[in-house]
Amino acid sequence: MNVLILLGISIICFGLAGRFYSRVIARKLGEDPDHPTPAVRFNDGRDYVPTKTYVVFAHHFSAIAGAGPILGPTMAVLYGFVPAWLWVVLGGIFIGAVHDFTTLFISMREGGKSMAEVARKTLGDKGFNLFIAFTIVMIVLVTSSFLSATSISLTSLWPLAKIGVKEGETFLKTVVKDGIVMGRIGGIASMSVIVITLCSPLIGWLIYKKGLKTVYAYLIASVICVGSVLLGIAHPITMTPTTWMIIISVYVLIAAGAPVWLILQPRDFINVQILYGGIALMVLSLFSTGFSGLRVTVPSFNLHEGVRNLGLIWPMMFCIVACGAISGFHCLVAGGTTGKQLSRETDARRVGYNAMLLESLLAVCVLLAIGAAMSFADYKSIVWPTDPAIKSNPILGFSLAAGQLFNRGLGIPVALGTVFGILLVEGFVITTLDAAVRLNRYLFEELWTLVFKKVPALLRRYWFNSGISVALMWTLATSNAFNVLWPIFGTANQLLAALSLLAVSAWLLLRKKKAAVTLVPAVFMFLTTLASLSILLTNYIRKRNYVLIAADLTLFLLSIGVIGLFIKMFLRKKTEAAEA
Repeated sequence: MNVLILLGISIICFGLAGRFYSRVIARKLGEDPDHPTPAVRFNDGRDYVPTKTYVVFAHHFSAIAGAGPILGPTMAVLYGFVPAWLWVVLGGIFIGAVHDFTTLFISMREGGKSMAEVARKTLGDKGFNLFIAFTIVMIVLVTSSFLSATSISLTSLWPLAKIGVKEGETFLKTVVKDGIVMGRIGGIASMSVIVITLCSPLIGWLIYKKGLKTVYAYLIASVICVGSVLLGIAHPITMTPTTWMIIISVYVLIAAGAPVWLILQPRDFINVQILYGGIALMVLSLFSTGFSGLRVTVPSFNLHEGVRNLGLIWPMMFCIVACGAISGFHCLVAGGTTGKQLSRETDARRVGYNAMLLESLLAVCVLLAIGAAMSFADYKSIVWPTDPAIKSNPILGFSLAAGQLFNRGLGIPVALGTVFGILLVEGFVITTLDAAVRLNRYLFEELWTLVFKKVPALLRRYWFNSGISVALMWTLATSNAFNVLWPIFGTANQLLAALSLLAVSAWLLLRKKKAAVTLVPAVFMFLTTLASLSILLTNYIRKRNYVLIAADLTLFLLSIGVIGLFIKMFLRKKTEAAEA
């Protein structure tokens, strides 16, 4: 089918959902434009600040989007284009966007509290404790997955012949491997990532300490982005994956304790321009190539290879797509910052629901790029290699597909488009790593207050808690390939979303509101993720992967605990209603 038809159907479905279905959910929640938000009630000029809708949307989208909606669909298209596309579109509309909107809305109604605090209020202290423990495990899995993917992609090589150029006809530096001339694609991105990271403190200082005007900040950030690529072309950096793991681990350990304005926020500021630019280029390229007749060429259904590599399409594909359809990580953003910035309750629908739809649109573009712009054989050789000595490299797989798409649609050289594709993912992978390790540091600090009446001084040190997070990340990443880690991360991420939807449902039921719009997705995601954990546990036992066995069992038991608390709460309210 023509890519333009598939893109058009997706956009129409997302548009109708944002216009109509989001209003249905708003009525169920009791949305009231006159109800004061936490930003208005507690305006302190620091955390609680009434902010224009489009500004909050930009912050929220840059925080939730990134590598997840790119890597997940890239892995899952092995099952075939049709099932992956249907799950991204339908899952995004009826589950993912519902999760994001409802968790954001209830965070606002509860004074800008996190979902862990909402769980405490609806399911008691035990619910809060289980939520904290679950989130720690989930974040360790996401950081280890991203560390593994990053270290491989920053060392990426690809034959010049498959880019359509010969040695001396491209800006890529080359190396001969097994008699084949390979272009050093990853080396350019490596230099760019380093330059952007080193320049982030400068941007942060200019914006937050010197009050630099936004327009000038954007110009400087753009110059840094372009300059970093040019420097990477001239001086690509070549290091082993292990060396990159060490460097990135040391970096996130330092970044987790640095002020947010120094590295974290300015990196987001620079990288979000790359993300917006990447989405725009992909949509423009798809329109251009669609009018030229570009069609999806990967198999519509490829269940035999998908099942052989990943397991049954249900539940595995629904977890592997991950952030493209639904992401539990988003509730951490909703309850962390976004819920404290909205000026009106109606903004929760515009920001929470629509930002997830935009992320699903990005996932659709990724599926179309891989499905139409690169051969299925090349895709499998990169993302699902049969040679055990070759590691899975989904970032390179997506980037090559994007490079081919940009070339066909806009005439951008394949090599340059591929480098941009890697940067599109890499900047956000590393930003996610330092943000997630920082969040895990907070969670460990919270955990110690639950374990000890008087927390020992050592356990209050930021470097100690950050160090635990980095050590766990390192252990999983060095002992497991990316394509081994991603399924359990995707499962944990979707399971966190199910837990959040369950907490939302409890919140609604306690207020005698109908909860079907959240309870049905919660039940579906629980069944899906628990089935996935069962399948993965069997695989880990067979391969004697004791670390992942422990992670799998921990997630399973924590989830059962939360379900038990919800059932207990539901039965108690039912008994009270009968007595009344």
